[in-house]
Amino acid sequence: MKLAAACLALATTFVTVPAHAATPALSTSTSVAATPNPCPPPAVVQPDPGAAIPPINPAALRQAIGGLPAADATAAIVRVGGSKGSWTGVSGVADLATQRKASGNVRFRAGSVTKMLTTAVVLQLVAEGKLSLTGTVQDYLPGLLPASYPKVRVGQLLNHTSGLPAPTLPGTFEWVYQTRFKTWTPKEYVALAVQNPIEFAPGTRQHYLNTNTFVAGLLIEQVTDRSYEHEVTTRILRPVGMRNSYLPGTSPRIRGPHHKGYQSVPAGFDDAIAYGDGHVVDMTETSVTSTWASGDLISTTADLEKFVTALFSGKVVPKAQLAPMFTVPDVKMHDECGNQPAVYTSGMTKLVLPGGIVAYGKTGARHGYAAGVGATRDLSRTLVYSVNSTDAKASGQNQRTLSIALAAFTPSA
Repeated sequence: MKLAAACLALATTFVTVPAHAATPALSTSTSVAATPNPCPPPAVVQPDPGAAIPPINPAALRQAIGGLPAADATAAIVRVGGSKGSWTGVSGVADLATQRKASGNVRFRAGSVTKMLTTAVVLQLVAEGKLSLTGTVQDYLPGLLPASYPKVRVGQLLNHTSGLPAPTLPGTFEWVYQTRFKTWTPKEYVALAVQNPIEFAPGTRQHYLNTNTFVAGLLIEQVTDRSYEHEVTTRILRPVGMRNSYLPGTSPRIRGPHHKGYQSVPAGFDDAIAYGDGHVVDMTETSVTSTWASGDLISTTADLEKFVTALFSGKVVPKAQLAPMFTVPDVKMHDECGNQPAVYTSGMTKLVLPGGIVAYGKTGARHGYAAGVGATRDLSRTLVYSVNSTDAKASGQNQRTLSIALAAFTPSA
């Protein structure tokens, strides 16, 4: 994976895109600033099959989560594991009002890490012969997509090459805050999305959108005749022993011990709380029906470590069906340049770390909560973190999570 502008995947915490700063061109009569290349060539880090996982660096990890609470985050939990050793750390406060110390054994919103579980259930159903990656959405869910749409294959949903669009919604946090308790139904969300035209011919580009995983969740319900929540719980959470993880459905609460999540807002914002030199609002209670099968999981670092270990070991998805989770399609990203290679697999992202180490994983963000899961394919190193970021869904690089990932996977300087 590589660092993208929108911190959507674990790649964003590992590989930075080189800056292309304008260089002034000076003459005796005028000064003209050179225009930055709006479409720089892809920055590719080559994998090194011989790259060794470095020893755990506790000092770097402690520094990465140090100084909390701070302007960027109120708390952080980090869990590093794998065959090369383990480390756990926690810092910050659980609640700004009480200043209660943060704990490493609490639940948090995992956001888009949920996509790993949704994808795993679909692949289980493929193994059982109930779904086919080459089967189409139109065959399994007739009437869900407009008749004008081309055929969309199940495998294209999982690796975000379907071309399905996102719904047109207000993009402001003000709207998010005002509607934070709205209950969405999955079909309502998809119906709003497909009012827009298909973005590209399926299979020709990659665009990471929640619509794909919403449709995948609906496929799970269609072929099992049971709820998405039931299938994830009985197929993954219980067998893996993720006892502190659950899907909240329409409940806006986090059950049991948890850290509060806050979002930075300007002065004068409704319900704003003074925090340092700025203000925040409490986003702990919020509906996650707007992300459903794409981002509603509530979990712990210990549970997610169990999951990634079981998944990579072939204990969640049969090994014969596991390959798509470690395969990036050979297409370009669907963006304004169209020259960047795809980075998402089915359910995860592939990243090449500084030094050539290859890892796979997923990040997720809900307002107040930034989470991440990553591991090398041989499980020599695993990482799970939860950061109570005060701007978890910002479109720029999250320096706190970047520091955690670099400390966990790369050698010390």
